[in-house]
Amino acid sequence: MTQHGIKEHSHGNVPIQTRSERPRSTSVADFEPISKLQEIWRYLPTDKLRGLDAEVMAEVADEDISLRLVAGVTARSVESTDPVVGQAGLPEDRVSAAAWTNASKTLLVEVPAEFSSAEASFIKIQPTSTEAKASHLVVKVGNFANATVVLDHVGVGSLAENVEIILGDGAQLNFVSIQQWESGSSHISSQFCRQGRDSKLKHVVVSLGGDLVRVTPTAFLSSPGAEVEMFGVYLADTGNYFEHRPFVDHIAKNCVSNVAYKGALQGAGAHTVWVGDVLIRESAEGTDTYELNRNLLLVDGARADSVPNLEIETGKIEGAGHASASGRFDDEQLFYLMARGVSESDARKLVVRGFLNEIIQKIGIEEIEQRLISVIELELERVGA
Repeated sequence: MTQHGIKEHSHGNVPIQTRSERPRSTSVADFEPISKLQEIWRYLPTDKLRGLDAEVMAEVADEDISLRLVAGVTARSVESTDPVVGQAGLPEDRVSAAAWTNASKTLLVEVPAEFSSAEASFIKIQPTSTEAKASHLVVKVGNFANATVVLDHVGVGSLAENVEIILGDGAQLNFVSIQQWESGSSHISSQFCRQGRDSKLKHVVVSLGGDLVRVTPTAFLSSPGAEVEMFGVYLADTGNYFEHRPFVDHIAKNCVSNVAYKGALQGAGAHTVWVGDVLIRESAEGTDTYELNRNLLLVDGARADSVPNLEIETGKIEGAGHASASGRFDDEQLFYLMARGVSESDARKLVVRGFLNEIIQKIGIEEIEQRLISVIELELERVGA
């Protein structure tokens, strides 16, 4: 079967050897029921899915979405059969396919060519019920435009979501996805980014709440000179499961990518997963890429899994590397602060703030940066980190 020109294929019992070989389809029936025996679901607590893998689910309603757009940026609802849908990517897993099938309408946010604004446009998703719902969003940025878009998830809900980002030639976009759900929420988001020649994307993921949060952003660098920065920051407490799987697919020549995610775990039973994939295809000569993940465990009983993957099919590159580390506090840092009269509790808070602020400052939106700093401050005060 072919979907949007991408041919589906079966691997039988042969393990998929490379990230790009995963089958893609908009049909739920083309994906097996979710099981921990499947690599892409091996860590996920399936009891927290709350119906997000079902073949049939409700659709996000108009009252679940609120918009605050900069003048010149427009939004409209289109049928999910519209040709713009599917231009950035197609589902690679069951939940994404279920969301695709059940979202009959797609919210299309458009930034016109040569538009430029330092102000951010906001899309807030706040479900009015806890039933499983599907959502589809397309953000399309015209040639040589420069814009900032924030996708903000709050409240209590169960959301299966597809997000498509399409950048024209020379376009620049700062895209921020915030997951600040309340307890009792589950959210799985597949985000696809397709970039034009010499375009630049800064993609930031912030996860601060929810029983289950899984965000899988994919950047396809299929045009020469495209650049992507993928940043992530997360603070997990007891009851939180956060999973982030960024993937950069270097297809064209002379493209650049930089991936950096940092997280802190402050509650017993908190679990975070980071799987970073970078593929440099044979055609991607001149590639320069690096990926990094750092985790700070503040208590016993917290768990952080970190798996960087780098596949290189050509030796004609500028550079490629990856690193990951998970550990407790640096005793030397604590000693340094305590030797200057700072209490152990305050010293620990200062270390955590500095650790996470390094990524928060990359966001570049003062309103969002201040909000996140305040949330982190409150969380650290609450648990007495």
